[in-house]
Amino acid sequence: MPRRLVTLILLVLLVSLQAQLWLGRGSLPSVAKLHQQVQEQQNRNAQAQLANEQMQAEIRDLQEGLEIVEEKARSELGMVKSDEIYVQIAR
Repeated sequence: MPRRLVTLILLVLLVSLQAQLWLGRGSLPSVAKLHQQVQEQQNRNAQAQLANEQMQAEIRDLQEGLEIVEEKARSELGMVKSDEIYVQIAR
């Protein structure tokens, strides 16, 4: 009788451990989902880092000279110098 009880207890422990492995908080599907979320966050971080580097380069350009300011004014605002003539060609 004690042998069957020990076997039953071990079997219950084994089943509970397997249930934790497949269904619990640290289960394999849960860990796989967390790995996917980490990968997605790393991708977003890399994109944000690239955007930050581009902004830092633009800030450096703005601090160094007025060429970038003039370029932005021309391209984004359509500004021209006082001695220039604006010509638009329609196709």
